[in-house]
Amino acid sequence: MKYLVMPDSFKGTMSADTVCRVIEQTLEKRDPGVRVVSAPVADGGEGTVDCILRTVPGRKAEVEVLGPDGKALGAYYGDFGDYAVIEMASAAGFLSEDQPRDPSRMTTFGVGSMIRDAIETGHRHIYLGLGGSCTNDGGAGMAAALGARFLDEEDEEFLPVGRSLNRIRRIDVSSLKQRIQGVKFTVMSDVTNPLYGPRGAAQVFGPQKGADPDMVKLLDENLADYAAVLQRELGVDVRDLPGGGAAGGMGAGCRAFLDAELKNGIDVILDLMKFDELAADADLVITGEGKLDSQSLEGKVISGILKRAGRLGIPVAAVCGIIDGNMEVFDRAGLSYAVQVMPSIGYGSHYRRPDGTPDYEKALEAAVSGQAGAFRELCRLGGRRRQMRKEKEKENDR
Repeated sequence: MKYLVMPDSFKGTMSADTVCRVIEQTLEKRDPGVRVVSAPVADGGEGTVDCILRTVPGRKAEVEVLGPDGKALGAYYGDFGDYAVIEMASAAGFLSEDQPRDPSRMTTFGVGSMIRDAIETGHRHIYLGLGGSCTNDGGAGMAAALGARFLDEEDEEFLPVGRSLNRIRRIDVSSLKQRIQGVKFTVMSDVTNPLYGPRGAAQVFGPQKGADPDMVKLLDENLADYAAVLQRELGVDVRDLPGGGAAGGMGAGCRAFLDAELKNGIDVILDLMKFDELAADADLVITGEGKLDSQSLEGKVISGILKRAGRLGIPVAAVCGIIDGNMEVFDRAGLSYAVQVMPSIGYGSHYRRPDGTPDYEKALEAAVSGQAGAFRELCRLGGRRRQMRKEKEKENDR
């Protein structure tokens, strides 16, 4: 039997690597001799580079850039030869607890610097993950780092941030276009929100980044002004672009300045990780995340794995911190089995450390160990399906 273990992180409790390790060790302890292949996965946000490096030869390229607050910052991206993978959060995310929570002043300039370094070192296809940003500048900072010039009504050049996007009167992209010539850009995101409006970047995500109601209003109005300027100056209409509001409008900026293709993050990641090869002889895929709910089926890791495994006829089980929703919905989406971990951590339970804090790894181990028999049965089902596929392929070849 072969298990393919591909969870996302349990945010705030366990990394995807930790979840993989605990599940793998528990399965091997319960069923000595089974094959377990672990491949932690992300959806384009934090951890994306690391998960691809687990299955694809490459390295981390370190570069010093300006952080979102304008201070020097050490960042990195994934160098995979012909292509590079950049996590926006590496240069424009929440880097520390004491970082100011003011999206109106934060810049994506550092992200543009990473892109520039990747281009200058020969990469002709750049994948950019938009998760985990603290910014709301519509990608203007990124464009400036790549050579775009933003001019105000006095024809003075300046670096726009969220609070000053409405000052832009002219945009010169001649140097930027020359620099990115011949480079393909793919943006990875699970967000479909537009740039501005009730479902836009500022109104939906601004409060999470520290914006109060007055700031949300300002940022939203400025993004609307910005969209008008982009259409007038660049001839690109991003007003209703699905995903334009991702990462404080970075989705819109990437389309306007880089002519980037916006794609669902998990679909791109699974392609880069060569999911079909990893799962070719798997009997069961075990995935998971912190919370299994209706959003899990909307472009998240679990939804992507369900679609890919479904095409191959491989059953999928999910190990999740909390399950919140009707299991019939998940059944219809192709999920064969789900295990809940966190209710195992109650007051007075065995899964607490001596200091009283929850021991999430112990709880996960107990949950997986307790369901080992169910996983074994699903593996047998997967094995029978795999054998049937092989027999059908042989018949088709005759």
